[in-house]
Amino acid sequence: MAEVHLIGQIASARGFPDNSLFCKFGIHMGNTWNVISGLTEGQTQVDHCEHEDAAYWSHPIDVHFGSKGLQGWPKIHLQVWHKDQFGRNELYGYGFCHVPSTPGMHTVECPTWSPSGTFWEQISQNFLGGSVQLRHPDLVYSGADRYRLHTVARGTVSLQLGVIFRGFSEFGVEY
Repeated sequence: MAEVHLIGQIASARGFPDNSLFCKFGIHMGNTWNVISGLTEGQTQVDHCEHEDAAYWSHPIDVHFGSKGLQGWPKIHLQVWHKDQFGRNELYGYGFCHVPSTPGMHTVECPTWSPSGTFWEQISQNFLGGSVQLRHPDLVYSGADRYRLHTVARGTVSLQLGVIFRGFSEFGVEY
């Protein structure tokens, strides 16, 4: 069995309208992949930085995968949330990126977006707060009907990922 070990961190986020941000993440993979050890989902702490336009999390990722094929390569999907002064959580953006397919250290910049919503939903957001959310969050990484969405670009999440391969040469995969 070929193995991929992913070690790194969700480092930071930039370009979002407010501070007090946290990030929920998950790792999605195809049917030929299994998790040998580690957590494939989690959440960072809230970073409230008053004097900078960035949130720093340094949240660790350490997952060990096994696979019998390359199809369904792992993807990291993200949701960036804002915690307001009243303790309410507001979704700021969705994003996803593929786990790098070469061994070594990588810095991955993951752009995020949010659904724009209808005219009335936008007015409601301006006066009451809240945000438009997807009914099926798996659209973020599946791509099935993502082309139908009307979205607004949001900030960028920075990930620092170390990728280690083992046993790929036995399956004829050169890197």
